[in-house]
Amino acid sequence: MTTTLRQRPEWNFFAVLPRADPVLAVLWWMLLLLVGVLPAVFALSMGAVIGAVQRSEPLSRALGLMGILFVLMQVLPPIHQAVSMNLGSRVAAWLNDELARSCVEPPGIAHLEDPKLTEDLTIAREFDRGQTGPPMFMNVDFIAGGLLGLVSGAASAVVLFGFTWWAPLVLVGCWLSTHWLLRESAIWRDRNTVDVRAAQRHADYAYRLAVDPQPAKELRLFGLADWTLDRFVQRRRLLFELQYRATRLRERSVLVSLLVIMAGNGPVFWALGSAAISKQIQLDELVVFASVAIGVSAIAFGGLNWALDGAAAPVAAVLRLKPAMAPTGALPPGTRSA
Repeated sequence: MTTTLRQRPEWNFFAVLPRADPVLAVLWWMLLLLVGVLPAVFALSMGAVIGAVQRSEPLSRALGLMGILFVLMQVLPPIHQAVSMNLGSRVAAWLNDELARSCVEPPGIAHLEDPKLTEDLTIAREFDRGQTGPPMFMNVDFIAGGLLGLVSGAASAVVLFGFTWWAPLVLVGCWLSTHWLLRESAIWRDRNTVDVRAAQRHADYAYRLAVDPQPAKELRLFGLADWTLDRFVQRRRLLFELQYRATRLRERSVLVSLLVIMAGNGPVFWALGSAAISKQIQLDELVVFASVAIGVSAIAFGGLNWALDGAAAPVAAVLRLKPAMAPTGALPPGTRSA
């Protein structure tokens, strides 16, 4: 099971982060955890302020803590975003270096003429091109936003254990189920099929013809600019259609997810309302538990699923190119003398 997990593209993506920049990767994870738990801690501080008002206690300490947490919630996310984009740029630079080594280290040129390896090379360069998704520096930021939701939802669920033991389990279960129910829309499983790889390679070829100085000059000289542009548009639209059909949300899966979410959230909020009416919990506790119950929804299916798939696929392609290109481009020594 561990071997299978380490072979997944998602695992390869997160394993590349410390290899690209260890310091930024550690800082990225630390900020991710800190920013993720802040909403749950802020809900607790808000309950403390309300409780202090109810008991006519001094508000300086509770309000001071709440103010500090509020400032941190405004200051830390932009810092984490900047770290994410810098780390994404470092990952892109590291992948470019790996890609260059894979192409130039073999002494021969057969690996550069192999159609299958050329298609893999086109997929691998997606981390910088961004034709089927955002470039890597944006992808890391999107992934950070999705992981923040998971951390925030988990921290909210921990706080909700203070109300009753079953409420966080029910909420976490129903929101996590959306990842399984909508799994067909999260991963582009047909990414490595012949049609997709061919469309991506031809679209990239037409794009390079149009934008690279040397071929672009000749295309305009011989009046082939319109033909090249039409060819790129056709291949790019085909690639987009293939991606859209594979990752669009299915109506049945969405309806089932809505029913599961309603069935899970209904009893929890009903129990909260009943406990408040019967005076089993005070107003400050009601505010805290209601806030974190809503906060658990952050772990639901969302942008993380799409962003992680788009970022992990080119990373996996880069990592598998080196062992694939080495034997193809090798030049074994001959037995005949010069």
